[in-house]
Amino acid sequence: MSSTSLPPSPEQCLVVGFGGTCLDYLAAVSTLPEPGDRTQCRSMKIQGNGGAANTLTCLARLGARARLMSEIADDIPGKSILEELRADGVDTSFLVVAKDGQTPFSYVMVNQSTRERTCIFTPGFPLMEPADVSRGLKSALEGARFVHFDARYTDTAIVVAREAAGQNIPILLDAEKKRPGLDGLLHLSDYVVCSPNFPKAWTDAPSLPSALLSILLRLPKLKFAIVTMGEHGCLMLERSPDAENPLMGEEDADSLWRSLEQEKDDSVARPMCIASEVVKLTANGLGTLTGRLLVGTAERIPPSELVDTIGARDAFIGAIIYALCMNMAPEKMLPFAATVAAAGCKEWGARTGLPFRTDPCLAPFLGETGYSA
Repeated sequence: MSSTSLPPSPEQCLVVGFGGTCLDYLAAVSTLPEPGDRTQCRSMKIQGNGGAANTLTCLARLGARARLMSEIADDIPGKSILEELRADGVDTSFLVVAKDGQTPFSYVMVNQSTRERTCIFTPGFPLMEPADVSRGLKSALEGARFVHFDARYTDTAIVVAREAAGQNIPILLDAEKKRPGLDGLLHLSDYVVCSPNFPKAWTDAPSLPSALLSILLRLPKLKFAIVTMGEHGCLMLERSPDAENPLMGEEDADSLWRSLEQEKDDSVARPMCIASEVVKLTANGLGTLTGRLLVGTAERIPPSELVDTIGARDAFIGAIIYALCMNMAPEKMLPFAATVAAAGCKEWGARTGLPFRTDPCLAPFLGETGYSA
């Protein structure tokens, strides 16, 4: 696909990400060793990781402007992280570099046969504090189209989120698990992408659709919530801005989800999206919400091509933010994000397989007419 057939460049879209970054020492082994045993490393890679850093790397490769706010130390892992981020075009000018400290790092063993991972994580210090960002915060957010949080350093993240909300900059939050301070971020967010276990853990709802409904009812600022489910795809609940039609039907969220799931075509390898009509959704006496459910499928990756799922959620989130920047409809956004995440799973490490905007696998999404910047 020639570059002349691509839609306008998204370079005018600046995304500021706040959160974690670390360095991974990855070792591929044939089998994980038993206690007291030794095993031979078949291949090794040293690569950056961390939710916000991975997501911004994804965005930078897709052509957006990406700026990371995080903290590292002035040590060898920190210098390696800086070099890698800059090589991918991520703006690190607001990255805090501690003179006396330690950059987070992990030793990761990957079983090549089962894709199982064993990780030894070493936390970094000092932790990022509000004073680290308060002085240059307005400059860091200047011109931002979106701000992304991976829910690390929540005390400091709240300071950044309040400033972003005060400037009416939309916020997308990665809600992986319940953390101290997370509720404050949730109430400031416009969009949230959840891990499989988070919605029910946060709401105590009995099912994913009812949990997503509860999340949007509790957080009136949210425009949508997505829960990722790995190879089983994703589920999205989108709030409708349309006024209620008195003739609009009422649907039980669980029943609607089951009916959408039945429309999946397992013979189709590429990601697809199945969307409901706008309805009044209800579940378990929670109340009603005018919106629609969307089921997204994952790409069916042949076992011979599946290498490593590290960073797949971060890539998915990066693609969601990119799609929002480019005003992509949800019906296209979910398959696009699944395609980007799948590309990352076909290479080793969190970032090796992240596609560039000109990658042929993205041509069906970025080369069609009607896609607006």
